[in-house]
Amino acid sequence: MNRYTLPLLLILFVCAMARAQQPTRIAGDWHGALQVMGTELPLLFHITAGADGTLSATMDSPMQGATGIPVQAVRLVQDSVYIDVKAIGGVYEGKITAAETIDGQWKQGGQSMALQLKRGTPEATLKRPQEPTKPYPYQSTEVQVTNKAAGITLAGTLTIPQGEGPHPAVLLLNGSGPQDRDETILGHKPFLVLSDYLTRQGFAVLRLDDRGVGESTGNFALSTTADFAADAEAAFDFLRSQPGIQPKKVGLLGHSEGALVAAKVAAARPETAFVVVLAGSAVPGTELLLAQNRALLENAGVPQKQLDIYLGLRKAQLQVAATEQDITKAAGQIRKLEQDAKASLTAQEQQQLGLNTESEQAVVAQLSSPWMRYYLAYDPAPTLKKLKMPVLALNGTKDLQVPYLQNLPATEKALQAGGNKKYTTEALPDLNHLFQTAKTGSPAEYGQLEETFAPLALKKIGTWLKTVTQ
Repeated sequence: MNRYTLPLLLILFVCAMARAQQPTRIAGDWHGALQVMGTELPLLFHITAGADGTLSATMDSPMQGATGIPVQAVRLVQDSVYIDVKAIGGVYEGKITAAETIDGQWKQGGQSMALQLKRGTPEATLKRPQEPTKPYPYQSTEVQVTNKAAGITLAGTLTIPQGEGPHPAVLLLNGSGPQDRDETILGHKPFLVLSDYLTRQGFAVLRLDDRGVGESTGNFALSTTADFAADAEAAFDFLRSQPGIQPKKVGLLGHSEGALVAAKVAAARPETAFVVVLAGSAVPGTELLLAQNRALLENAGVPQKQLDIYLGLRKAQLQVAATEQDITKAAGQIRKLEQDAKASLTAQEQQQLGLNTESEQAVVAQLSSPWMRYYLAYDPAPTLKKLKMPVLALNGTKDLQVPYLQNLPATEKALQAGGNKKYTTEALPDLNHLFQTAKTGSPAEYGQLEETFAPLALKKIGTWLKTVTQ
């Protein structure tokens, strides 16, 4: 999934900072990088010192498209620095060295990673050759979509091709996690690249910031897939009403969780012209996340014995979160399962599996969120069975977050069972969850790759859309 983007029970890789003896000594920009699953995650910190010596800071994670993350507290005691970033549940503890760096540890989700910070900003090194640059050969307009029932406004971009309309149109639906309109992740902007490609192919494209993200209002943290579907339905109506758009040729394209949203909206709105499902799941959330964890951990080389213990624990916890209606009881049961598992292991085994007090708290919090509880209990198959319009389902063979062998056949089975005669399913070789040409498929590889969206996948989507909208 993109919550998928950074998968369940694996740490969110971000951090914060500070420095030195006198507050003015550490004012300014500082940068460093975490080593996360074999790849570097650059971080940038902006430290300011008030007239009274009070320190404050914000944090950027450029590869994740995150800027201005608030730092709750910056404390300096002699040469020791303590930074609390409550927004992401992380803490940084470091010490100023004679070389004018800060050597320390970033702690989050029960894990601890070395992080050295240096003064200044790093040179831009990310290469993203597919990102379009202005001026675009089409009209690009900032728009706002109102979901009246929820009382929120969604901000986005509508691109319309040159030439006489009306044009067929596509609504892009983000993957999981708080996503902006470009679905920015690890320095890539997949939806920017996709919308540019499709607009040049003759399609109007609408893409939006998730509720509570970017310029959109609303509360992301308390929202579920059903809430995002309500937002998408409002956006669908908005797009169909725009001048220059063919209202009978407006369809949906969803990636990861966005694929679930697309199916939900299309099932409720049979006038949907088509549906494109990218890296979509077709099994209950409990089954998907267990398969996701297995694929990721096997890829990371976790020994089979440890893997079996870990997956057995997570399976039991996921089932509780999906079935126990009382959230307090569910949290207690999830915590007890974690504690019982630790009690049966040696200290060394607990360390190998990353089971500690901090990880226990992180797991309970993750499995208690409204989004996660809804997602785990949701089965996409009955919704897929309702789709009668043309459907294109694509999965990458190196997708470790939505394994294609589990989900693509299940998607086809559901569409067949519903009597859909107009679907196409295909596994695209060597593509990962983001539809990049990959070597391993690991999320750690996403930011290292220069390719944002495989040309093969872009062409498949564009050609199919032209066929069904002629």
